[in-house]
Parts: sequence; structure tokens; C-alpha cells
Amino acid sequence: MLKIAHCPLYAHPLPEGHRFPMIKYELIPEQLIYEGTCQPANFFCPGPLAEIWITRVHDQSYWISLKSQTVSPKMIRRIGFPLSEVLIRRETVIAQGTIECCHFAAVYGVAMNVAGGTHHAFPDRGEGFCLLNDVGIASNYLLVNNMAKRVLIIDLDVHQGNGTAVMFQKEPRVFTFSMHGKDNYPLHKEQSDLDVPLPTGTTDEEYLNRLYDILPSLFQRHQPDFAFFISGVDILQTDKLGHLAVSREGCYARDQFVYQTCQLAGVPLVVAMGGGYSPRISDIIEAHCNTFRLAQRVYF
Repeated sequence: MLKIAHCPLYAHPLPEGHRFPMIKYELIPEQLIYEGTCQPANFFCPGPLAEIWITRVHDQSYWISLKSQTVSPKMIRRIGFPLSEVLIRRETVIAQGTIECCHFAAVYGVAMNVAGGTHHAFPDRGEGFCLLNDVGIASNYLLVNNMAKRVLIIDLDVHQGNGTAVMFQKEPRVFTFSMHGKDNYPLHKEQSDLDVPLPTGTTDEEYLNRLYDILPSLFQRHQPDFAFFISGVDILQTDKLGHLAVSREGCYARDQFVYQTCQLAGVPLVVAMGGGYSPRISDIIEAHCNTFRLAQRVYF
């Protein structure tokens, strides 16, 4: 059974001007249930996250400043959200959802988080709408609990996973792969284990050919026994922040190839949604829902 982390906190209301990106967390599950792709039993609400998993990858001083809401005004500007107790709790729930997905993926081959992919959260700071790095937290959880010996993070959001790159630069058991827009945020790129910067206007053919060439070789090179996929749909041509020119069909083919490659290798996969900022909410929801539809089709 496909298990999907989702919680009412995912759609936590924000002040005017910040609400639009959050609508998808309500609409994705509604659409999947409405069309019959999923049933309510597919969804689970994550439990509380133990602080120990946060402070294993994030500096304790940073976590304390988040909890007490004493983060500097400069960092709050870099994060992009006004902080609140509920927003911070939301981040912990998302991270716990990704951890719980690891257990489901170990059983079923794949599990998904309606949210997550908060790859701009560094060990010592947040930025780009990311406070805690859920995939980073879950990767460490796998290693500590001997659920994996080698982890591959496949980050195909249009923005570089800069926080994740820094988090694991000294951890050879975690391989960070980011294929992203060269001219996009963040202006300063960090060093992942493999970065593939794509020029503005990259189309389906170029995008997919690069992925087809690279991903199988990463499995051969790193020999992972667990993988994460950050499946941002901000690669779409319709995305107002993405600057690439990938069609919805190209995004679908991307997801299908990631699933098939992981399945062929026998590697459990956890999928986090990442970003999506097309002006029409229907473009965002349809592209994200395709990621879930494909998981059902490929794995079940």
C-alpha cells in the first residue's frame, strides 16, 4: 500500500502574501482521493519528532533560537516566513513524516510526504522557506538506526539543495546529487557531491537526457541501499521562479525514470514534494499529483 504523510498542520495559515504556496498541501490529498488514486487509508498523520534527531544535523544553538523564536531579523528575512510557534511545529511534523516514510518505504518500496524537501535549511540556519532539513534529518536517522549504510539524495527541485550539500559534505555515506537551474536561487551555490547546473530555458529533451545519463551511474558509483527524491515541480515552463522550460509530460517522465531506476536497483525510496510556483494552482496540483499517480502505477 502506498503510504503518504499528511497533516492538517502542513497547510498552516500564514499572513496575506504567504498563503498561496501553502494551498497545495490541502488540495493534493483532496484531488488524489476525489479521483480515486488514493483512499483515506493511504494517508497517515506523523507523530511528534524527538529533538535528538534535529540536533544531530542542526546546531543546537540554532534549534534553541527557533524554539524560543529569538532568530535574528536578518535570518527571518532569509527564511521568508514570519516565525510562529505553529510554523516551527509544522516543520517538526514534516520532518517526522519523512522519518516515518522511511519505515513504510522499507516495507513497500516507496513512501511519500505531501510536504518536505526543505533543502535550503543549513545546519546553523534556515533560508528559502526552509527551517529544518527533513531529508537531512531522515538520512541521519537511517544511518544511526542501521536502516541504511549508504544513502543517495536525488534532488531535482529547480533550486540547488544548498543546505543539504553543506550538511553532508563530511559524510561519505550520504551522496548528494542536485540537478538545478544554473541561474536560479541560491545565487551562491554550495558544493554537492554532484551538481548539474542547467541553463535557463532547458527543455524536456536536454533535461531528460542529462538525467538518463547520470542517475544509473550514480547507483553504480555510490551503491546506495536507500534513496530520497525531492520532486519539485518548479522545473515546469509555467513556473514563475524556475526559469526552465520543462513540460508537464517531461516532469512526468522524470518521475517515472527515478521510480524505475530505484525499483530496478531494489532501493527503497522516500519522495518529498519540494517546490512549485506556477501562477495557476491547477498546474502545480496536476504536476504534483502525477508524482503520486506514478508511484501507484510503478510500485503497486
